Amino acid sequence: MRKFLSQFKGRQHSPLVQFIKYSIAGGIATVVHVSLFYFSAVKILPALNQHDALAGLLHLNVVSVSDAIRARNSMIDNGIAFLFSNLTAYLINILWVFESGRHNRWIEIGFFYLVSGISTGIGSALMGFLIGRFGVTTTVAFGGSVLVSLLINFVLRKYVIFKK
Repeated sequence: MRKFLSQFKGRQHSPLVQFIKYSIAGGIATVVHVSLFYFSAVKILPALNQHDALAGLLHLNVVSVSDAIRARNSMIDNGIAFLFSNLTAYLINILWVFESGRHNRWIEIGFFYLVSGISTGIGSALMGFLIGRFGVTTTVAFGGSVLVSLLINFVLRKYVIFKK
């Protein structure tokens, strides 16, 4: 058990520990993303409706907008949150999870944002589709977006961007 736990300190780790570390890093970046997304959805570009679970739970006053506007705003809010949460993810990944150096630093950052941008784009499109077509709550659609992004990001970061 001691050997297992010691793998969390350095860069020498088994694939299982690497995935756990990646999940923790992703959890931190996700908290940043979710916080900024909801801040934007409430304060910058309205993207919640009265039926949204978070709006009800926190007794938020939401601006009433059509599903089409809500779908558009949720995708923009997601893009805003992406910029900051992706920087958080990159820094944690290079400092704790993966080994940098497969590419020079600027190419690595570019690939990281490109891969994350693609997965966020796919997730945002899914979110906009679910809201615009089916009228689902923003929180449910956002959850689908996060899940899709997580799966795409791990595979591409592990096998395309970083050494290990």
